[in-house]
Amino acid sequence: MSYPNNQNLSTQNMQSDRPLLIAVIFLVVIGLMAIFSASAPKCIEMGLSPLRFLVMQLAGVIVGFIGLKFLSNFHYKKLVSFTLPFTIFVIAMLILVKVAGTTVNGAQRWLNIGPLSLQPSEFAKPAVVLLLAAVFSKDAVIMDNNKIVTAFIPILIMIVLIFTQPNLSMVILLLATSVAIYLCAGGSLQTILWGAGMMIPLLLLKGLKGYQSSRLTTWLHPEADPLGAGYNIIQSLVAFASGGLYGVGYGSSKQKLAWLPEAHTDFIYAVIGEELGFIGCLLILCLFWTILQRGFMIATKCQDMYGKLLALGLTFSICFQGFLNMWVASSFVPATGVPMPFISYGGSSVIVSLWMVGILLNISKDNVKRVRFGNVRNV
Repeated sequence: MSYPNNQNLSTQNMQSDRPLLIAVIFLVVIGLMAIFSASAPKCIEMGLSPLRFLVMQLAGVIVGFIGLKFLSNFHYKKLVSFTLPFTIFVIAMLILVKVAGTTVNGAQRWLNIGPLSLQPSEFAKPAVVLLLAAVFSKDAVIMDNNKIVTAFIPILIMIVLIFTQPNLSMVILLLATSVAIYLCAGGSLQTILWGAGMMIPLLLLKGLKGYQSSRLTTWLHPEADPLGAGYNIIQSLVAFASGGLYGVGYGSSKQKLAWLPEAHTDFIYAVIGEELGFIGCLLILCLFWTILQRGFMIATKCQDMYGKLLALGLTFSICFQGFLNMWVASSFVPATGVPMPFISYGGSSVIVSLWMVGILLNISKDNVKRVRFGNVRNV
């Protein structure tokens, strides 16, 4: 795409979407507060400083905001040339996890590099969005040799590697994001239904691990095994019930002390519900809804299909993951083990989420630039 001489690919001096940035900042601050409250008792029990997890998360937040600042000034169209190298890097990291990754709770998802611990599957989220936005920006044709080689095969490799970790929740997120981008590019719903009809029986019959398939029955009847498979969700619901409308007060959660596992990661929303009540949960819900609304607005206003699909894919990935975590914690859907963006503890998660927001902010800047130059031409 060509630009006038005074309209280059720089958006450094343009104003980004402030409501989106403010909502993200609020979520990050709430996340830091929630992580400290939820993790301090665990740290003390382990003989560590109560600030241990907070400091580590704060380091991830700093790296994330540095990347957000850079990407908000780096024109999104330049990302096309970096998409394939970035995807190859993610695949290499996922392979390295299979070879030398760290196993926690039966899942081999983390890669320790000195004092750092990375979760490469988190970086697959922007990689999938970048790939699909590029190949679907002209049309939504799937059976194209160039698209199969440059996008679909790399995505399939990433999904297979993530599925074997095992990390079914991330696979679901990547597939849902892919479907959303494809449909918004003008794809056929019939094609999606046909693909789902082929994939779901295969996963249910051959692909699911024993504990993954048992999550469905546990979700329907957690009381059948209150001290085993149903323990987490029962304790999560107890936390919500204890919080009521206004909560028991920040730092006063009892469930986080000994009863609610993974209180600072997968079930941090339940801790927030106990300490800040329905009001606190509603605040988080509204902040994610703001991100969803602003992200879709950015996609709608963008003038080129690549930017539209990029904004939509990034927004959907962030918000779907956030809502999925809320649904799991409140037992609306079976447990998946997916963290809440900006809130749950995890350096890789908060870094990637903030970088994705940086790209969204850049697309919003480009919209402002187009409006300004359009006004000048109309004078």
